[in-house]
Amino acid sequence: MRNAAGSLFGLAYGDALGKPTEFQDYQTIIAAYGVSGPRELTGDPALVTDDTQMGLAVGEAILAAPALTPAALEPELRRAFLAWAVSPDNNRAPGMTCLRACAALEAGGPWQQATQAGSKGCGANMRVTPVGLVPNLTDDQRAGAAQLQAGLTHGHPTGLTASELTAYAVRWLADGMAPGDLLGALRERCDSQRKTYRDQWLGDLWRQPGIGSPEEFIAHGWDETAAALDRVAVALAAGNFAGDPCLATGEGWIAEEALATALYCYLISPEEPVAVLGRGAASSGDSDSIACLAGAFAGAALGMAAWPAGWEDRIEYADRLTRLAAAWD
Repeated sequence: MRNAAGSLFGLAYGDALGKPTEFQDYQTIIAAYGVSGPRELTGDPALVTDDTQMGLAVGEAILAAPALTPAALEPELRRAFLAWAVSPDNNRAPGMTCLRACAALEAGGPWQQATQAGSKGCGANMRVTPVGLVPNLTDDQRAGAAQLQAGLTHGHPTGLTASELTAYAVRWLADGMAPGDLLGALRERCDSQRKTYRDQWLGDLWRQPGIGSPEEFIAHGWDETAAALDRVAVALAAGNFAGDPCLATGEGWIAEEALATALYCYLISPEEPVAVLGRGAASSGDSDSIACLAGAFAGAALGMAAWPAGWEDRIEYADRLTRLAAAWD
């Protein structure tokens, strides 16, 4: 089924469709595209944003690391993020949190001192999909790598936990989990991991003002992420799927809302992947990040066959996406 390819290209397709709608309100979007949102790639190539660029950076760092350990992965992530920061293609409205953190990372020293400790922006989890696609990882490797890649720039615990759940959603769907079981499985992980602080991966990141212990630090992230998932469950149960999805589950500028709204857009119609992309892109919030995560979920579940013929040759960075997919499919 080429699930890794389906997920990576789905991420990029959603990013491209959400790129022109990111800073538009819902009424403007539907006036231009209709209530189903954008459904066709535009441009040759169809351009993506920093979401796909940084997802590629994470994936390529994983391939470059000699082992998936904190000591081996962190230097490769740092190198990849810094290369992205100075790239001439980094002109797609990149997030200021990522830019500030990269400037601090370039100075050297522990990443825990470079991260933006108060930020839980969606930049933490818009790029984590590759961690979910690497096969045969231990639970500690997948969770630790997901949190580490987030923590280099976004030091808030909710950025870490939402990133971990994004990676696990991708992995579980690629492994064949039924979409109807996904939300419950993610919610259960919030409870089971609530006091698990991965000190080998995070070091002393937890030492922030007002925090008494690593368990207190990470529990705050899991609690906020769990509350966002609960909003998804309420919205799905209500069954009123018309209109701006951000009104149901949040605008997606912060990590737990990006995860929640992407899940909501996906779980409304998991067997209609292009509709999932359009729904995510037709949102008043961080449309490219919402649509890219929703696309990553849909593609992980359905594989590369989910997407229209011809799109693969038209998306920006198709060669790099293909290289990552080939490593993991």
